[in-house]
Amino acid sequence: MFQSGGDGMWPAGGSAQPNNPTWPSGGGSNPTPGGWPSAPQGGGSHPTPGGWPSGGGSIPTPGGWPSGPSGGGAHPTPGGWPSGPSGGGSHPTPGGWPSGGGSNPTPGGWPSGPSAPSAPSSRKEMRVPYKDTLLNGVYDKLLITITGTIKSNPQKFSIDLCKGRDIALHFNPRFNENGRQVIVMNSFNGGRWGQEQRESRFPFVSGQRFEMKILCTSSEYRVAVNGSHLLSYRHRITDLRAINSINIYYDLDLTNVKMETLP
Repeated sequence: MFQSGGDGMWPAGGSAQPNNPTWPSGGGSNPTPGGWPSAPQGGGSHPTPGGWPSGGGSIPTPGGWPSGPSGGGAHPTPGGWPSGPSGGGSHPTPGGWPSGGGSNPTPGGWPSGPSAPSAPSSRKEMRVPYKDTLLNGVYDKLLITITGTIKSNPQKFSIDLCKGRDIALHFNPRFNENGRQVIVMNSFNGGRWGQEQRESRFPFVSGQRFEMKILCTSSEYRVAVNGSHLLSYRHRITDLRAINSINIYYDLDLTNVKMETLP
């Protein structure tokens, strides 16, 4: 789903950052149009080109099935297949919809037409707790982009990249740890937490929107928030292809989770 790792595209401001003019150079502000790559590849949101419209239960195709009356009494549109009344129990007879109930259509009457498939969702539902599968695991040049809004009066949120029950990357901003804001990074491997890596720079604000990018390389994860490089975290679980899910918890509202492979 995602890939990251080549020193091809990363915001300025951190150690060991790739240089590329397509990444924003400023810090703290949201990316300008064209700054962040936007093409999804597997995982997060997948709008289907030319897909089903989102409204209604029937999916019209050019020259296809018009929807019939929902409760009987109306005549079908010329040349179309009516869907039949929903509550009367009677099917149409030749020449229109019967007013009475209880009779089946006579031979040569109006067929009821095929039932239309329900419209597929154009994107994965953004509910927290959120979980998605990394179909190809983690690999060099995998880029994960997460956009959302921090809730009011937050305590914390977590973003975990998991290998089964193990956690390869635990990214955990805490808004009030003994009166301080801190980001805690760690891994959970073989039933044990490792040594915490802490970051005092804290770009998340209660009630405000954010955009976070996790760039996966062959040696580490690189994290940028709102266009600025924030931190790096070296791999502790090195079987990257076995890291198969992303999980997001606690005090945020998600807008989108997108995965792509950088060139």
